[in-house]
Amino acid sequence: MIVCLDEMGPEGAKSFPGVQPVQQSTGAPTPRATQEIDYGRRGKGYIFGAFQPATGEALTAPYAGRTIANWVDFLLKVEAWLPAEAGRVYAVLDNLSTHRARDVLLFSLAHPRWEFVFQPKYAAYLNLIEPWWKTLRSLALKGRRFETWAEIEQAVAKATTYWNAHNHPYVWGRRRRHRAPRLGGFAAIPNVT
Repeated sequence: MIVCLDEMGPEGAKSFPGVQPVQQSTGAPTPRATQEIDYGRRGKGYIFGAFQPATGEALTAPYAGRTIANWVDFLLKVEAWLPAEAGRVYAVLDNLSTHRARDVLLFSLAHPRWEFVFQPKYAAYLNLIEPWWKTLRSLALKGRRFETWAEIEQAVAKATTYWNAHNHPYVWGRRRRHRAPRLGGFAAIPNVT
């Protein structure tokens, strides 16, 4: 079983820009798009996440900081979340120092079915949780204003629950779109009859 692990953040309780429709006016010039300035510093934290690309299931947990103790606690939550009948667990993660700490090594000794696979530096795209963070941000944060960190925790929990109710296997790469057939032009083989 492959599980992608990572952290999102730091995320702060603030206004997150969204998409608002522009109203068409007749004749008069369209006013400039504006957004209320938000200088708020109303709390921050990290969202730790586990993602199974084969099934599309996800687990998120909020933490105040990105510490070794929080990471090991999250690994214990992931261990409880994964099915017991899964033989080997391959955890794909980046080279953050908290991921390679002594306590994480002790965790892997206590749980022998776990094997940590570290992605190469500057290759974040190899961890499939990275594009999933974008989906989670659009479900939980986009276009909303948060007054406290607890509101962000609630929004992320609701978005994760929604995702798990509608999950699907995650395919790496861009979505395939239909392309129009290429027209003849420069460097095209001429039709000679």
